[in-house]
Amino acid sequence: MAKSRPFLILLLCGLLSMSLAAQTVDAPPPDDEDDEPSIGTTLDAETFYEVLVGEIALRSGENGAAYETLLDAARKTREERLFQRATEIALQGRAGDQALAAARAWRRALPQSMEAARYEIQILSALERVGEAAEPLRALLALVPAPDRAGAILSLPRSFSRAGDRRQVRTVLEQVLLPYAQGKLADQPPATAVAAWASLARVRAAAGDGAAAVEALQQAQTLDAGGEGAALVALELMSNQPSAEAVVQRYLTIADTPVTKRAAVRLLYARALAGQQRYTEALPLLETVTQEAPGLSDAWLALGALHLELKHPEAAEKALRTYLDRLAQAPAAEAVPGAGDEEATLAQRQTQAYLLLAQAAEQRRDFAGAESWLAKVDGSQALAVQLRRASLLAQQGKLDEARALVRQVPERNPEDGRAKILAEAQLLRDAKAWAQARDVLAAGNERFRDDVDLLYEQAMADEKLDRVDEMEQLLRRVIALRPDHHHAYNALGYSLADRNVRLPEARGLILKALEISPGEPFLVDSLGWVEYRMGNREEALKWLRQAYRVRPDPEIAAHLGEVLWVNGDRDEARRVWREARGRDAGNEVLLETLARLKVEL
Repeated sequence: MAKSRPFLILLLCGLLSMSLAAQTVDAPPPDDEDDEPSIGTTLDAETFYEVLVGEIALRSGENGAAYETLLDAARKTREERLFQRATEIALQGRAGDQALAAARAWRRALPQSMEAARYEIQILSALERVGEAAEPLRALLALVPAPDRAGAILSLPRSFSRAGDRRQVRTVLEQVLLPYAQGKLADQPPATAVAAWASLARVRAAAGDGAAAVEALQQAQTLDAGGEGAALVALELMSNQPSAEAVVQRYLTIADTPVTKRAAVRLLYARALAGQQRYTEALPLLETVTQEAPGLSDAWLALGALHLELKHPEAAEKALRTYLDRLAQAPAAEAVPGAGDEEATLAQRQTQAYLLLAQAAEQRRDFAGAESWLAKVDGSQALAVQLRRASLLAQQGKLDEARALVRQVPERNPEDGRAKILAEAQLLRDAKAWAQARDVLAAGNERFRDDVDLLYEQAMADEKLDRVDEMEQLLRRVIALRPDHHHAYNALGYSLADRNVRLPEARGLILKALEISPGEPFLVDSLGWVEYRMGNREEALKWLRQAYRVRPDPEIAAHLGEVLWVNGDRDEARRVWREARGRDAGNEVLLETLARLKVEL
């Protein structure tokens, strides 16, 4: 056997090299080749043979033996790739404690290895032993070159994104990062403190402490008022922590920030406001962006989409045509990081505009113009195009043809099937064919069990048909399946308030919806309406004015006008109602309110 060993080494050395290359993660090159030599120069014949035995054991399914053999070889040679190999074998075998032992042995043998520290941190996170991560985190950050440390600090929250105990993550990262945030470490670049506060904001928010998260962002902004980092993190937190918005607003008031960066933050801020349905606040922001940075093509697209939402088809078309012109002039026009369009191809971006332009023409009831825009869309968007065409047919009174067109669209995947069901139901809702819409949705719920979107839409159809028990049952099912579905809480609460029953319960449901989505205008409208039903007129007016200021929707106007009317402010009520009629003369809630109160405008 002793004489056959060199032959075995020669025979299998290729296998070992390929295995190490294919099954390990690239590590950074060693700083000193004499201290961290490559495998080929560190393994003597005995060790090399030991490694081969370990690889053969692994291929035979003996993971435990392979792990022990390769870890032993790693300890003897202090070879980084062998430590990494042993660690990964344990991870592949779901042996978390063994993987942690290997990573710790690796770091003891090679204390300057950043990769060893990273592995230990990731394994501790996966094992839900975050409390033990402070020491390797400190070691890792100390090893990162000072110019790169801010970026490393900003990435730390992602390392613990899957950890279950977010409060423990916060505790550990505060232990590690507060010295950087407070500038207590020698030779620390200013950017490091800013990054530390930004990371602390993220982990504090994830742990449910929004107020402390905003405090961290304010600290970051104090250190670097002109830097956009704190504002960008604040935009992430805005939906759940409204006070973060002040950080964004402060950044936008600083005159000496670069125009392009300020415009990019303004665009993202406008999109965040639009996502909260705060359209009237988002509109001037987007108009400012197009003036400050007209070459920022995404701003024109966002402006066009927002005008469509506000039923301004002419303004939408103007913005969208400008967007297409910008794309034609500079096909690689800049996209805003975080805005979601960075990876879109030129054709995909053009398609977005064509579909929106078709919608603008449809709003103007220019059906031929809408069809001409749809004809420009490439075949990859066949479903979207056919659904839009079906909408055009329905608006021309050809509802049966529209439904047939939807049903004829091929289904490439289950998501297409869901989209077709929702589209057909929307056609029927628009035509006020509530019973048929409910039948389509009920059949969809048989096909796609426990789909929250289909359940919610069927509940809304049931409400129109006065099937309130079925509606409530469906909405409670939605809440059980998705406890953060604020629309379901709101719909149930509003339905109770509108029927003037179980008002304390209605108020509780609406407050729960607002807890999930603070400030959303339709939720604020519901709160105002339930306060009105409960006899709290001044409180109702406060909330309804707030909702109408943010979103001047005809339904919100109907509610605000009614409370003003019964409160004696009849001139203001008429003014609000006239504005609403100018936006949508056929709104059902507005018409019903005026008829019930016997008001003529």
